[in-house]
Amino acid sequence: MKIAVQFLVVIIFFCSCTSKFGKVLKSKDNEYKYKMAEQYYAQKKWDKATQLFEGLFPYVKGTARFEDMYYKYAYCAYNQKDYLNAENLFKNFTENFPNAQRTEECEYMRAYCFFKQSPKVELDQTNTSKTVALMQAFINTHPGSERNKQAEGIIDQLRQKQELKDFKAAKLYYDLNFFKSAAVAFSTLMDDYPDSDNSDSYKLEVVKAYYKYAEMSVAEKQQERYERVLAEISDFEDRFPQSNLHAQIEDYKTLSSDHIKHLHNEQAKATSRQ
Repeated sequence: MKIAVQFLVVIIFFCSCTSKFGKVLKSKDNEYKYKMAEQYYAQKKWDKATQLFEGLFPYVKGTARFEDMYYKYAYCAYNQKDYLNAENLFKNFTENFPNAQRTEECEYMRAYCFFKQSPKVELDQTNTSKTVALMQAFINTHPGSERNKQAEGIIDQLRQKQELKDFKAAKLYYDLNFFKSAAVAFSTLMDDYPDSDNSDSYKLEVVKAYYKYAEMSVAEKQQERYERVLAEISDFEDRFPQSNLHAQIEDYKTLSSDHIKHLHNEQAKATSRQ
């Protein structure tokens, strides 16, 4: 019985609030609606504030209130996690009010909305790339902004995500036995992320992929492909003298050299038989 009474009180309260908002929404008094829109915004009732702001735009456009209302309207979308719409609204704010005090903030928030839409590593990273580009543009445009440190942190975070996605794509080539494609993909990974802490391990993957490619090749092609492995190993040694992966590299160096020697011996035997 007690639970039923409590439930009834909640229903009555909800209906009362809905009825009150309905009256506000239908009111012809724009000043009253404006006051209530501000109140709902302050109370973080974003959906109600949004509906009232939308109806009030024709009333405030061209007045001093328009800029502030548009700013709050954009944040209503953001706070309701409607990042696609919020991004567009922040962009429009910067275009409509280029000299406003809040324009820098809205430029940043536009980029941040793309950041909020950046998906898991396995999915398409278009929004990730857009975030990086917009955050870098923000830093370049506002070199003294206090938001730059956060922007740089986001760029670093997303670059790591992009790097991981590209790594997984290269690894998939290897796992599917497309070894030449894997070698090219890992080489591209090194070029695209030259400052990566994993560069030496990517180079090792290049060596491994070319080695497997040579191993699976027809005999006529094996020597030149094992020589390509040795060339990649030489490049590794020049570029990463302090790497802790040298033991593995030496193994592939020995294996490749032994295969070339074996091929030479087989060629010599075939020549002597002729």
